[in-house]
Amino acid sequence: MTRPDVRSRLRGMFADTRPMTNRHFRWLWLANIVTVIGAQLTVVAVPAQIYSLTQSSAMVGLTGIFGLVPLIVFGLWGGALADAVDRRVLLIVTTLGLIGTSALFWVQAQLGFDNVWLVLVLFAVQQSFFAINQPVRSAILPRLLPHDQLPAANALNMTVMQAGGIAGPLIAGALIPFVGLPLLYLIDTLSLGATLLAVIALPPLPPTGVSGVPGLRSVIDGFAYLAGHKILLMSFVVDIIAMVFGMPRALFPQIAHESFGGPIDGGLAFAALFAAIPLGAVIGGVFSGWVSRVERQGRAVVIAIIVWGLAMAGFGVAIGFGGGVAGWALVVAVLMLVIGGAADMSSAAFRMSMLQQAATDEVRGRLQGVFTVVVAGGPRIADVAHGAAAAAVGTVVASAGGGLLVVIGTVLAALAVPAFVRYRVVRATR
Repeated sequence: MTRPDVRSRLRGMFADTRPMTNRHFRWLWLANIVTVIGAQLTVVAVPAQIYSLTQSSAMVGLTGIFGLVPLIVFGLWGGALADAVDRRVLLIVTTLGLIGTSALFWVQAQLGFDNVWLVLVLFAVQQSFFAINQPVRSAILPRLLPHDQLPAANALNMTVMQAGGIAGPLIAGALIPFVGLPLLYLIDTLSLGATLLAVIALPPLPPTGVSGVPGLRSVIDGFAYLAGHKILLMSFVVDIIAMVFGMPRALFPQIAHESFGGPIDGGLAFAALFAAIPLGAVIGGVFSGWVSRVERQGRAVVIAIIVWGLAMAGFGVAIGFGGGVAGWALVVAVLMLVIGGAADMSSAAFRMSMLQQAATDEVRGRLQGVFTVVVAGGPRIADVAHGAAAAAVGTVVASAGGGLLVVIGTVLAALAVPAFVRYRVVRATR
């Protein structure tokens, strides 16, 4: 093999950066690096502030309700809006809303209002703007990029999101004792300015068809469209199977303490478990050059989710051996989560690409809204399911059994709708 061939193969291993040649995508992606880290500071700051005000984990848990309800309502309605109005305008408005709520977080912390219900209401408002913003951001990609670059673009975006999920909490955890919560909120507010500039620079993105008034009827029409397209519907079904049965994050505190001997309020094992899945997603994103070359995306999704399930089953087996924070079992458990994170990143990149390409532009916003709700809601349902299962049968059986259920459920779904497995990407320029 010649030296140029070796270099070409090595380049093919790493992330496909062709979408970066598009000026608008490049600006959005670079701005997102700054914005995601800022957003993660707030993700850490909100529960930290609530706990400092109440010393109650139950009150901290209310963020799940105050976050999930607006995410569902406005995620679905935001998708309908994205199909009815200029998407650039909608991105500008929602980005300004996010900036405004972050600024209000800073004001209340700086002035020391010390009102937990104010914090929760601000969090709900922020999640409402986020729920509208995210479907629109995904729905514009097929208007900016050739379809064969969508898997690469989605992989690049998710790599940034997952990297922020690692860096943000680490930075926040280090800064809170020294600079306090107000500065974290202020950094988030200022970081959103980069995204606002990138959004303003987008071209006009008016609706391409008639979708009606963006209300309940429009949302129902979107679900009706989804029900009539089995391949798109299955992309949601397999993700629900993967997340509900296979996401054991709610068990990490107990596992870190009981299986690996960590302190009850955190420690090395706790941090390693929580960082492992995002780390795997980042590694998968860095080495995602292959995703753009895959045509049979349905089969790729099934394989990726089976790998995720097997990795979670392996994680469950590993924690059964325990052995302390220095033991080999923790290394294997973290490795299984890293493998699972890489597989999940691949699955998500393909599923979002299928959704962006197979759906018509007139309904892309609404389907991206459903995607946002499923991606956010599935792990929250998993938290409840795994917590109940662990209470009944223990963390080992809950984790390993959940992983095996993912494999079984995915295989059954693939057998039930073979057209999903056979789905091939349509090569087109737009």
